[in-house]
Amino acid sequence: MSARIGVAVMAVLLALYIVLVAQRAWLLLISGQPIGVVMGVALIVLPLIAAWALWRELAFGLGTQRLGRLLETEQALPTEQIDVRPSGRPDRAQADELFPRYRADVEEHPDDWRAWFRLGLAYDGAGDRTRARQAVRTAIRLEKAGRARS
Repeated sequence: MSARIGVAVMAVLLALYIVLVAQRAWLLLISGQPIGVVMGVALIVLPLIAAWALWRELAFGLGTQRLGRLLETEQALPTEQIDVRPSGRPDRAQADELFPRYRADVEEHPDDWRAWFRLGLAYDGAGDRTRARQAVRTAIRLEKAGRARS
């Protein structure tokens, strides 16, 4: 629940930023001064990039949550527990032991979103957030394609 609150707070702050920067961009655009117009155009780009990034992250979070719930209802979530260090980081050796199984599952079923999602969870458990996000994005894409075919 605290993650949702954090996401909501960050989304509201980013939306506020977008509005304030867009307002400043408009004021610069209508100033009529060449440098002000150029700066206004540049400031328009920033809110557009911020809005795109916000949408992308929210869509990723919602997609991840939806797939996690689907796997939970299918009782297909990984059941392994990984010990964590006092710092809160997972025990790397234990996490590394899980990879061959989940990687093999993806290699055997490259079009199965469930396999990709579980691989993403394994990466996340090992602290490799970049690969975890890539695997989960693949799972989201595959699941959407599967729904579109149905």
